[in-house]
Amino acid sequence: MSAVILYGTETGTGELVADAIADVLAADHDPSVYDMAEFAVEDLDANDFLVVVCSTYGEGELPSSALPFADELDEEKPDLAGLRFAVFGMGDTVYGDTYNKGGEIMAAKLTELGAVQVGEHFRHDASSAVKPAKAAEEWAQSLPALIEQD
Repeated sequence: MSAVILYGTETGTGELVADAIADVLAADHDPSVYDMAEFAVEDLDANDFLVVVCSTYGEGELPSSALPFADELDEEKPDLAGLRFAVFGMGDTVYGDTYNKGGEIMAAKLTELGAVQVGEHFRHDASSAVKPAKAAEEWAQSLPALIEQD
C-alpha cells in the first residue's frame, strides 16, 4: 500500500516533517509528499494510506497552505469511507487552548467525511527541546504496522 503525505505549513517546518516521515516509509510504502495547497481532494484514494502533517497558525487556525485543501473538502464533501489516515500535528503549548488545533481541525474534517483516523495523533510542542523532524522520525516508526492493517 502506498502512503500519501500531505502537509500544511506556514513557515516550511511541515514540509521538513513530511520529508522525515517519507524517509522512514520509503523502504516499503513508496511515499508521495504534497503540499496541501497543491493537492486536489479528488485525488484522495482509499487504496492509499494518508498521513496528514499540519501546523497551527494564528489563533488556532490552519496554516495558509492547508486552507485550499480544507476549503475544497468543505465544498466537495467527498465520501472518504475506506480512507485511513494518521496525523502529526504541530503547535506550541504557550498558546494554551489553541495548542495543536491545525492537526485537530484536519482530523475532524476527514472523519466527518467518513475517513478513519488510526494510531497516535501526535502533537509536537515547539516549546520542547525535541526538533519536529526528529519527533516525526520516531513517530513514523509506528506507521508501517498501521499501513499494513486492513
